Amino acid sequence: MVNVTLFSQIISKLERSKFNKLVSTSQSDKHNKGYTSWTHLVSMLFCQFAKSQSVRDISNGLRSATGNLNHLGIQKAPSKSSVSYQNKHRDYNIFKSYYFILLESLGQQAGFKQIKFRIKSKIFLLDSTTISLCLSLFDWARYKTAKGAVKLHTLLDYDGNLPAYVNITNGKTADNKGAYDVPLHKGSVIVADRFYNDFALLNVWDSNGVFFVIRHKENLQYTTVKENILPENRHKNILIDEIIELKTTKSKDSYPKNLRRVAVWDDKNEQTIEIITNQMYWTANTISELYKSRWQIEIFFREIKQNLHIKSFIGTTENAVMIQIWTALITILILKALKAMAKYGWQLSNLIAFIRLNIFVKINLQNWLDRPFEEPDELKDKQVIQGVLF
Repeated sequence: MVNVTLFSQIISKLERSKFNKLVSTSQSDKHNKGYTSWTHLVSMLFCQFAKSQSVRDISNGLRSATGNLNHLGIQKAPSKSSVSYQNKHRDYNIFKSYYFILLESLGQQAGFKQIKFRIKSKIFLLDSTTISLCLSLFDWARYKTAKGAVKLHTLLDYDGNLPAYVNITNGKTADNKGAYDVPLHKGSVIVADRFYNDFALLNVWDSNGVFFVIRHKENLQYTTVKENILPENRHKNILIDEIIELKTTKSKDSYPKNLRRVAVWDDKNEQTIEIITNQMYWTANTISELYKSRWQIEIFFREIKQNLHIKSFIGTTENAVMIQIWTALITILILKALKAMAKYGWQLSNLIAFIRLNIFVKINLQNWLDRPFEEPDELKDKQVIQGVLF
């Protein structure tokens, strides 16, 4: 019989020793008054898994697990004032750093079946998503006259379908401006939509040996240098494959080299998609399939908004919002690792919903992941005998 809860077994998957090193380096437990960084992390992960709507829900929810808290590595359930105070004052960067530490270990387990390209380049998908906020409560997150927002500029690793980089800015920051700090890996390829069609940005990427596949704007001015021969009897969706030179002085100053332009017919949406790239040797079909893979980042944004607690916030300060977002990203990392561990074909939405229903149930995690609808083995061995009433 398992003596620890499902939530405790999930928390045990985290590398606490590496978290403790972060705590020691950042001194985030200084003046903590009993509410340690680890307790804070567990509390915020509980907020995500249980979808707690307030600090009171976090406090009462953990308090209801009396007797099981030691398995979570915490001494007692925090009060709502402690959660609120530390969300405001403990630097969110410790949770940000811990996400990337976990990405190196749990991220390797989170296998994701993708179309395999016949290229050796590492593929990254770049896009942003906006999270709306009430400006009267979140006055630091200015977006429009009567609206507030934060924007998540995200570089998604195609192989693991997990963020390799996230830059969180206010809602006013343009997509291309939020992309200048993206870490560049020589020989990798960045796939993005037309909002990143900034020739100065593309020149930075090209200068660092990074390939890009970008949908270009409709008003692109260019002259054709060379038309490439299209393949016969296959890939009929490829309409144009050509080498171009930018026409306007401003564009040429920003990006002086030639570009490759590929036009593709999209049957599903009945439209022509026009793409530019600095990769001259891959097939036009590979270029079109790379751009098509960009849809995965849209799916990722939908997953985190539908399944995690990031559309409403339990704190109103900038630090509290950052903590909630970064612990949400840690949660999605854990969920994808659990999904990869399971023999059962979980949908992510079903997995987190079932964890919420069973969060304090004492059942073997691996058996539950593999056979969620089967009776536990320990109950199968017991014979239920109907007693005689009279």
